[in-house]
Amino acid sequence: MSLLLVDLVAITWTVAIAELVRFGVAERSLDVGSVEAPYAVISLLLDVAWWSALGVFGARRPHILGYGPEEYKRVATASLWLFGAIAVVSFTFRLEMARGYVAVALPLGIASLLAGRWLLRKALIRNRRSGTDMRRVLLVGSADSITHLNQQLGNHPEAGYAPVAAYVTTPAVEAPDDVATPLPVVGSLSELEPIVAAVEACGAETVALSGGAALAPTTLRQLGWELASRDIGMIMAPALTDVAGPRIHMQPVAGLPLIHVTTPRLDGAKALAKRGFDVAAALVLLALFAIPMAVVAAAVKLDSQGPLLFRQLRAGRAGEPFSMLKFRSMVPDAEARLAELRPKNEGSGPLFKLQDDPRVTRVGRFMRRYSIDELPQLANVLKGEMSLVGPRPPLPAEVATYDRSAHRRLLVKPGLTGLWQVSGRSDLSWDDSIRLDLYYVENWSMVQDVVILFRTFRAVFGTAGAY
Repeated sequence: MSLLLVDLVAITWTVAIAELVRFGVAERSLDVGSVEAPYAVISLLLDVAWWSALGVFGARRPHILGYGPEEYKRVATASLWLFGAIAVVSFTFRLEMARGYVAVALPLGIASLLAGRWLLRKALIRNRRSGTDMRRVLLVGSADSITHLNQQLGNHPEAGYAPVAAYVTTPAVEAPDDVATPLPVVGSLSELEPIVAAVEACGAETVALSGGAALAPTTLRQLGWELASRDIGMIMAPALTDVAGPRIHMQPVAGLPLIHVTTPRLDGAKALAKRGFDVAAALVLLALFAIPMAVVAAAVKLDSQGPLLFRQLRAGRAGEPFSMLKFRSMVPDAEARLAELRPKNEGSGPLFKLQDDPRVTRVGRFMRRYSIDELPQLANVLKGEMSLVGPRPPLPAEVATYDRSAHRRLLVKPGLTGLWQVSGRSDLSWDDSIRLDLYYVENWSMVQDVVILFRTFRAVFGTAGAY
């Protein structure tokens, strides 16, 4: 109900503003054949058509609300299709609709609808993280796949799925009691009737079939019918992890939904576009921060003796070493004192992290809090050694410990910021840091880079994990 009302308010005020901006308080009409229709009537009809189009394009379906970009994409798609249809009708019947009216209504309407959806999403996510507004889910599959799926859904409560039970499709020789899952096991036979009975017994609103669900195609098809007749959703969760939507393409072949997974390659035109964006953005940022960086440089020199910049050998693309720049945030002999502090290491894996590091200067602590010490790396970006967005630049000693999967993070240039920066910074474990870097490498897109840059500003001012 709230969503319907917010959409209606956003559209109503949009068309009212469009009419007021274009015509002021004067009454204007649109010639429709031999009839003159006042723009107040046109606005009312547009109100109804726009509000209805959002429903037709599925922008209010429960499964897209609260998580991911699909909700926003459907709002924009419905709006563009509606105004495209209006343009076609106007051209076909030679209706002289005021261009200024449309020019104001379309962008303002999309912006208003998206803003309203964003506010509702914030409230919905808050509720879901507190355990309300969740859909009860029965997980079906092997014990391992159920455990993994349960963990992934638990990590993202904003998606709205609350696993309540497990149906482990194991061979008949294995009993449910012998299977270790984080959820109560409500069945194990790979047959239709027991699965349907389990769904009803646990009160599931959705059934999630994992990649390990050993169900015959006929059973799977009949299960879909049974669930549809009970208005219960069915989700297919393939055994794919850390794969972004743009990499997945569905192709129906003889009734089989084949999933194609592609790997984006950062070469050719894409590499040129990323490099061009890096150079242009780095120049703009250097111009914006030139005076603040000069003030920081003076503060570093006045606070403690030692060089202005700290240079450290890091591994770039393909492991190529380069000298990474930072404003010096520690005392000059920080590297020499590292050995005595290693027993106090609070980091995981090969990373050394110490929240209250005695080597950090007063100005250095402030700079680290807001990542100001990283700004000289804009010079590394201009030289082509780093990118604005990319994996965390590793030390050569870290690279020496990499396994085969971790080495994939060296396929692209390290970044001044990245998913690690907007997801917790120093609070991240070693495994989480590697996982985020691999996700970035294997799902790269220019849109993702822009989103990460915007999220970086929020992460920097939030200061979480910065030390």
